[in-house]
Amino acid sequence: MSRHHSEENSDEEPRVVVRDRRRIDPDTGQVRDAGGEVPAQAGTHAPSEPEPEIVDLAEAEDPSAAIQAQLDERTADLQRLQAEYANYRKRVERDREAVATAAKAQVVVELLSVLDDIERAGAHGDLTGAFKAVAEKLIGAVHKAGLEPFGHEGEPFDPSVHEAVQHNTSPDVAGPTVTGVLRRGYRFGDRVVRAALVAVTDAAGDTVPVPPVEVSAEEQT
Repeated sequence: MSRHHSEENSDEEPRVVVRDRRRIDPDTGQVRDAGGEVPAQAGTHAPSEPEPEIVDLAEAEDPSAAIQAQLDERTADLQRLQAEYANYRKRVERDREAVATAAKAQVVVELLSVLDDIERAGAHGDLTGAFKAVAEKLIGAVHKAGLEPFGHEGEPFDPSVHEAVQHNTSPDVAGPTVTGVLRRGYRFGDRVVRAALVAVTDAAGDTVPVPPVEVSAEEQT
C-alpha cells in the first residue's frame, strides 16, 4: 500500500508558484509593492513533493513591448525604403533632364551654320520678305530651346569664350576689348558650344598681347 501511495504521488503535476513583481497592477492600474508568491494550486507543500516551479512575471517578456519593437523595426524599414525610392526618383529625373538637354544641344549645334548664313544675309540686306519671317521664327525657336548667342563689340575679351583672330592697340580702351566679331559664339545653358571669333584691341602700351588664332577665309566670310 505504501508503494501504491508513492506511485500516486509521483504522478501528480509539479506545483507552480507565480511570483508577480510588476510594479503596476494590471487589473487596477495602481502602483503596488513588490508581489509575493501566489500559489497556483491550493494545498500544503509536502516535503516529499518536488520543488515548485517559480515564474517571475517581471522577467517574462511583455507581449505589448515585443509588438511595439516589431512595429518600430517595420516603421524604420519603411522609412528607409521611402528615402531610397525618393533618391532613386531624383536620380532618374536628373538623368532624364541631362539626356533631354544633350539632345537639344545636339540639334541646335547642327543649326549653327544655318544661323551664320541668316546673320550674313541680314548684314548684306538680303534678309527680306518671307525668308526674313522664317528666319526670325527659326532664331526664336532655338533661343527658346536654350541657345544663347554671345560675342558683341565692346564687351571685355574673355579667352574662355572668345578666340582672338586680330589684335590691335588703341588709347581708347582700358584693357583687352572685343572690337570686331567675325563669327558669333553660342552657349547652351552653362556649356559653350562654340567660341566667338573676334578682333581684340588692347590699351596702348599693353605688354601682354593676345595671341591670334588662325582662321580660314571661309570662317571669316
